[in-house]
Amino acid sequence: MRDKLIWEQTESSFIQHYYQLFDKDRTQVGTIYIDASCLMWEGQQFQGKTAIVEKLSSLLFQKMKVDEDPITGFHQMSLMFLLKNISEAWVCTNDMFRLALLNFG
Repeated sequence: MRDKLIWEQTESSFIQHYYQLFDKDRTQVGTIYIDASCLMWEGQQFQGKTAIVEKLSSLLFQKMKVDEDPITGFHQMSLMFLLKNISEAWVCTNDMFRLALLNFG
């Protein structure tokens, strides 16, 4: 088995960390954003870590499930992060969420 490339390691670590924060205490999700971060949630825009945390904390569902293989199969939602390394820490500068169910019919 080959060693993971740095971007694969970063991706895996970030996704695991994000979902742990999201599922356990969404108020802590703000630690991965900066004041200039943007969230696009179903067409609504939220700017800055405070607005992003308020939006994520207001969601009614409790957990999100991560697909083991995001390439195959039908997905009910899409979540994309744009990460940037600032002062030796990875932060999310842009976050986009879209329910696939709303895009059909």
